[in-house]
Amino acid sequence: MNCKAAHQRILKGLQNYLKKSGHNKVVLGLSGGVDSALTFKLAIDALGNRSVAVLIMPELGLTDGKNIDHAKKLASFFRAKTYYVPINNLITDFAITAWKPNKIAQMNTKARIRSVLLYNYANTNNALVLGTSNKSELLLGYGTKYGDLAADLEVIGSLYKTEVYALAEFLNLPEEILKKAPTAELTANQTDEKELGASYTILDQILTGLELKKSLTSLVKAGFSLELIKIIQKRILDNSHKNKMPPVL
Repeated sequence: MNCKAAHQRILKGLQNYLKKSGHNKVVLGLSGGVDSALTFKLAIDALGNRSVAVLIMPELGLTDGKNIDHAKKLASFFRAKTYYVPINNLITDFAITAWKPNKIAQMNTKARIRSVLLYNYANTNNALVLGTSNKSELLLGYGTKYGDLAADLEVIGSLYKTEVYALAEFLNLPEEILKKAPTAELTANQTDEKELGASYTILDQILTGLELKKSLTSLVKAGFSLELIKIIQKRILDNSHKNKMPPVL
């Protein structure tokens, strides 16, 4: 990937989209991870810090303190309007239901709480919500519908995860952010690569091969596990609804 060209393409795309939409402000959730950090940097580069607001929304007791610290430092460095909104009380309120939410429901609710907060801010300030999902996540459906996948514009949605790292390094984002294991932090000891079954380096190569319509035989000959390829294909198929509008009957 030509990082300089990718940087300029995304900046122009973001600027043009806002101009056409009639908005001049954006908001995003800043977690301290590389995806949100890169999205934030691109928004700053494209629009300037006066047009970018960030919400830092940890679950105290679960979110790693380093992630909170990294998010706060990054927001402070770029002098963006920042709101620190722990979501613990909201999680508790949602848990008091006539039924007992299972683990998946509880995890997804956390992501949706953050989405509600972002859109509450956006509606109040006539801003657009920037998504922070990369192409690998979008293809695999690795995200919560109406949660972290809810956005008005996916800024890094054309970049595979490995390309996210490359562009983040090119733009000199802090090494401490680049070195962390990717995680949604919706439950204890959760990491992306543990849940997905392989490193992003391997996943991205398989996803690229599938996108280029390479055969299973050629992918296996290239050294990739047939079982993993089929798991990825199933994920793509099962989660395709996350990137579509609901069916109209």
